[in-house]
Order: sequence, then C-alpha cells, then structure tokens
Amino acid sequence: MQLGINLGYWGAGMDADNLAVAREADKLGYAVCWAAEAYGSDAATVLSWVAAQTEHIDVGSAIFQIPARQPAMTAMTAATLDSLSGGRFRLGLGVSGPQVSEGWYGVKFDKPLARTREYVDIVRKAMARERLSHDGEHWTLPLPDGPGKPLKLTVHPQREHIPLYIAAIGPKNLEQTGEIADGALLVFPAAEHLEETALRPLRAGREKAGRTMEGFDVVPTLPLALGKDGADDIRALADVFRPYTALYVGGMGSRKQNFYNKLAQRMGYEKEAAEVQDKYLAGDKDGAAAALPQSLIDSTTLLGSVDRIADRMRAYAEAGVTTLTLAPAGFTLDERLAALRAGTEALERAGIA
Repeated sequence: MQLGINLGYWGAGMDADNLAVAREADKLGYAVCWAAEAYGSDAATVLSWVAAQTEHIDVGSAIFQIPARQPAMTAMTAATLDSLSGGRFRLGLGVSGPQVSEGWYGVKFDKPLARTREYVDIVRKAMARERLSHDGEHWTLPLPDGPGKPLKLTVHPQREHIPLYIAAIGPKNLEQTGEIADGALLVFPAAEHLEETALRPLRAGREKAGRTMEGFDVVPTLPLALGKDGADDIRALADVFRPYTALYVGGMGSRKQNFYNKLAQRMGYEKEAAEVQDKYLAGDKDGAAAALPQSLIDSTTLLGSVDRIADRMRAYAEAGVTTLTLAPAGFTLDERLAALRAGTEALERAGIA
C-alpha cells in the first residue's frame, strides 16, 4: 500500500503551508499529492504550481468537476499537466453535487452516471489523440450541420495512458467506476465496512468489463491527527473532525441528495445520520456535530499514536486499499509536518509499505 497526501482546497489561508506539506511529502516518498476544487480555487492551477516545485511525487485532481469543463478541455488540461510534470499527473473526475453543478456552473444535475460515462469516453479518445467524434445523449461532436469537423489533440501527452480516477460514493457509481476507470477516489471510508460500501460494487464493475481488481487503485482519503491513545485523548482528537464530518453528513447537498449521509446510513448509522442532517439543515451546526457518534469519526479517520495509526493502516491494506491518502491535521505547519512524518513511520511499522 502506498501513501498519498490531500491538500484540500487552495486559498483557505494555508497556501504557503500547503506547499511546504507537498514538498515534504515529496521528500518522504509519498506517491501522490491531490488537490480539490469546489467553487473557489481550481485544481489545475494548484497542481501545476505544486508540480513545478516537487521532483518525484505525482500530482492528481481530486477532483476536476465534470460540470465545470467540456470533456475536450479536460483532456487538454490533463495532457498539459502530464507534460509539464514529466509524466506525474493523475486525472480524477467527479460530477460534484446538484447545488454546485446547478448553482455555480448552471449545468443541470441529471443522469450523472450516463453523463460521467460519456465524459470519460470523450476524454479518453481525446487523450489518445483519436479524431474526436461522439454521438451521445449529453454531447455531440462535431455539432451536426455546421462547420465543425473531427479534430485530434495537437500535442503528444507525456504518457500513452494517463491514469483516470472517479470520485464515487453510491453503489451504482462505484460499479460504473470499476467498469470504466483506473481507480476510485473514496471519502469517509471505514475499513470495517469497505467491502460492502465500496469494494463489492467496484469488483462487480471490473467483472462487467472482463477485468479483475489487479491494477485498480482504491484510494480513500482519511484525516490524520497525531496524539496519545487514552480514551480521553482519542475523544479529543475525534472532536477536531466533528465540524468537518457534520458538514458532509448533515449539510453537503440537499435533504434528498446527500451522498455522504446515505453512506453513513449504509455503515449502520441510519438514525444518527438523520439526526445530524435534521440539526444541520435547521441551522444547529454545533448540535449536528455533537450528534455524531464518536465511532463514526474514529472509524473514518486515523487518530492517536503512530502504533495505533499503524494498526488502522494495516486494516485498510487488508481490506483492499492500494493508496491511502492522508489529510494531516494541525494548527501549525510543524504539527502538520509531524503528522505527515508519522504517516510514513506508521506505514513502515505496519509492514505494508
């Protein structure tokens, strides 16, 4: 199992620290550095900035939002980043959510599975330098009865095949991801529930495509907080992530379309997920955070000493994770760097590097 690092969103007041974290991860041998986008910083610019100041670590989009870009533009960006980074780019895609898709980009959030499949098909054709033509429900290339003609990418990507990942949560999306992608980007993954919440549908998709899980990259992201292992200490570390978890389980999306809330339900927290959502949508964010079971937070993060984190890493590796992406927590840069170093030490102690 390899390690990755997730910088999250740029522009949150820690930009210089984020670059230092990325450079330290590069020195420590982390495999990949991911950057995200929502409706603030874009990931492509951040990744080019990080790639220019690192040497070995891959840079990946987690994610490029599908409603934000035409598929051919995504292929151009991927080819450019792969070339500029010397073949170190990983393309992560996702449909985002209805509030961002429709409110920010003005793109209807309908038929996300079909839209993703078409998008991936066009991106792959473009990156392979095929003459681009597509006749689908969501895109038609070239447009009929006009001056357009099938074009192909004028530049040669650094590699013949740029790895393509999809951020997936729901069972149908996971199955399709297994079928059409090279890897899956997962959030709030509990090792104990990974088989039923992610791997089973991914495997079904791989089988549909006539493939096995060999070579398929399973990439969950987990926040990491370094500390002691006493019950009170673990509780305090878990409390650090209560607002973050409450935001996703309670307020990320509408009441009917919150993928993270449904994931918590599939992990056995039906009643608690409903309470968190009710409180969050009513404006009681503190109450929503307090309603989160500690076990939910603890099982979807890495908390405590290096040895405790190593045990958790071993459980993820045994469950089928191939790249474990860390989001090291800390109030200062030194604390974040310490958590980053603890990640590599824990991986070595777990014996799964």
